[in-house]
Amino acid sequence: MLNRLVKSALALAFTATAAVAQTYPSEQITLIVPYSPGGNGDITSRFIADKASDIMGVNFVVENRAGGGAFIGINSCANADPDGYTICFISTSPITVRPHVIEAPYDPIADLSYLGQFMLSKQPVIARNDGKFTNIQDVISFAKENPGQLRWSAAVPRGGPHLATEAMFRAEGAQTTFLPSQGGAVEMANLLAGTIDIAVISDYGPALDNGEVIILAETSPGRNPQSPDSPTLGELGYPLELASFFALAAPANLPEEVIAAWDDTLKQITDSEEFQTLMDRIKGENAYMNSADFTARVQADYKAMGEATAKYGLAN
Repeated sequence: MLNRLVKSALALAFTATAAVAQTYPSEQITLIVPYSPGGNGDITSRFIADKASDIMGVNFVVENRAGGGAFIGINSCANADPDGYTICFISTSPITVRPHVIEAPYDPIADLSYLGQFMLSKQPVIARNDGKFTNIQDVISFAKENPGQLRWSAAVPRGGPHLATEAMFRAEGAQTTFLPSQGGAVEMANLLAGTIDIAVISDYGPALDNGEVIILAETSPGRNPQSPDSPTLGELGYPLELASFFALAAPANLPEEVIAAWDDTLKQITDSEEFQTLMDRIKGENAYMNSADFTARVQADYKAMGEATAKYGLAN
């Protein structure tokens, strides 16, 4: 009798869970952006929330929870209920890079579900167009001749672009001054104001179009199409060259129906003309990957980055 009651209770619980999952989404969804407003992560997240609202038929609220190099916002997402109603924007650094060099409040492999990738972002080393640098060799020469005087920043401290550029300076024996960042939009303002000499960010599109900045080198694989004559750090023989993804994540252990809904929604969004127009404007690469494929990529990149940070002594 007791066994029958237990089985009946479990069956009812499973039926209720399945019914909720099959109606997903049926209420408002919160999309956490772990960066400050105005950067490309914020811009693309708000675009996706707007289009997903049309497709899914529910309201979206976008919340900026910046701080800790994106750790704060992503951790709040990881600790939410795994029902698909709290999701977050993620990028490469706080998922596959920074947890290897600074203690993270979450485990990128165990604590998150990955809903899919929608974009790859170029991460160039840029300088003011009216400044003293016209190529990356100028930067290296200045840094070596003036120890500690080169001031620079990256959108995410201890993130992929930061570590790739730091590896370049270490390979050259150059001493520089890295200034803490508050996000790509802030660093662009600092660069234009002369507070820093170079920046390593993805939020360079409008300033490049206006002729305010130039691209000196690209930290990610493949030359930047906005400056095809500028080499990549890998081409120059430096140790690290890291791809930067923009994607969505959620708490671990999501129902399969939620993942399937986002596979379909993200595919529709990235296939749209409006999304490609946005990519053209912010200099992004349309690069959709579904949940399964993107999860496999995260796991592989996380393992490879752990090996690289140890090899090149970047965890200090």
